[in-house]
Amino acid sequence: MTVYDFDRHIERRNTNSLKYDFAAERGYPKDVLPLWVADMDFPTAQPVIDALHSMANHGIFGYSDVKEDYALTVAHWFEKHFDWKPEPEWLIKTPGVVFALAMAIRALTQPGDSILIQTPVYYPFYSVIRDNNRRLVENELRYVEGHYEIDFDDLEEKIKMYKVKLILLCSPHNPVGRVWTREELQGLGRLCMRYNVFLASDEIHCDFAFPGHPHTVFTCACPELEDKSIICTSPSKTFNLAGLQVSNIWIPNSSLRQRIQKEIDRCGYSQLNAFGLTATQAAYENGREWLEQCKAYLWDNLVFLRDFLTERIPGIRMVEPEGTYFAWLDCSGLGLDYWELNELIINKAKLWLDAGHIFGQKSADFQRIVLACPRSTLSQALTQLEDALAPLLPGTQ
Repeated sequence: MTVYDFDRHIERRNTNSLKYDFAAERGYPKDVLPLWVADMDFPTAQPVIDALHSMANHGIFGYSDVKEDYALTVAHWFEKHFDWKPEPEWLIKTPGVVFALAMAIRALTQPGDSILIQTPVYYPFYSVIRDNNRRLVENELRYVEGHYEIDFDDLEEKIKMYKVKLILLCSPHNPVGRVWTREELQGLGRLCMRYNVFLASDEIHCDFAFPGHPHTVFTCACPELEDKSIICTSPSKTFNLAGLQVSNIWIPNSSLRQRIQKEIDRCGYSQLNAFGLTATQAAYENGREWLEQCKAYLWDNLVFLRDFLTERIPGIRMVEPEGTYFAWLDCSGLGLDYWELNELIINKAKLWLDAGHIFGQKSADFQRIVLACPRSTLSQALTQLEDALAPLLPGTQ
């Protein structure tokens, strides 16, 4: 058994890291501590690194593709861990999930058609709809006593009112951390069936579901909607491979699959990054040991964050996540407006988090923080936040 050291700090500055090297270009002070973008400060699994070394040592990087064993390997992962058995012929490979969503939007809807998202949600969902000249429809999640749930009455009303053609589902949900139950997915599926709506499910965080909250692939909950569904998966979050740009998109309906593939062809895209394909297969074949240790470490980081906030920053409440490696922080208890909150976090605490408003206009009191870092980094960030907040907290005046 290989024991991985997730406490080890690895310097990422001066590596062209989006997370660490582009603060000034994005309007932040150069000395901020970044816990914003969804990548990890952990090296990936050793079998993945070994496979990439072997490929690099070969020294020839021509056009590459994969044979059926690639699809079988990825499909086996989902069968073993999620009791879902996608067929190899369902697979379309894309450089990313957002790219796949764009292709689905272009293939299945027309300019001006309505596409629904459940807000607050991963911010590229907004842009990929608007940039393709479609109408954005929001089904706002209900925030009740620190917990988010689907407002099904509003959902049905919006589908009917705007004649929604496509729903983009985020499952598990980013940023609020919900792992939708089978019953919730079935409720969503019934509405899609009733109103003849396509659904594209972004399941990129499916491997990060915490104990007691098993992830259910959408078509497992709603097999009757298989012909109108697109299941978007990727190893990029699971194994920290985002820069290698590989996603695996499963489309059971052959006609639907052909329409989306034709849209990809129109964009002039063909073979994926050869390193990404190699890394993906190595990860799904031999990366489970690393992932289990990583998930245990992330859980401990979550416990650390929860305890720190409870004991030392009572003005911030963590929305208890059921999945993903984010925490969604409710800062409304601080009594600050949007500008005051961001001034404090960026220029006083010297932290680069994701401000809540980018996920939805009604989330200005929230911040998203990434937990996939060494505990020392998380501790440093929280201490900086505590120090910046000291004048506002009870007993520190």
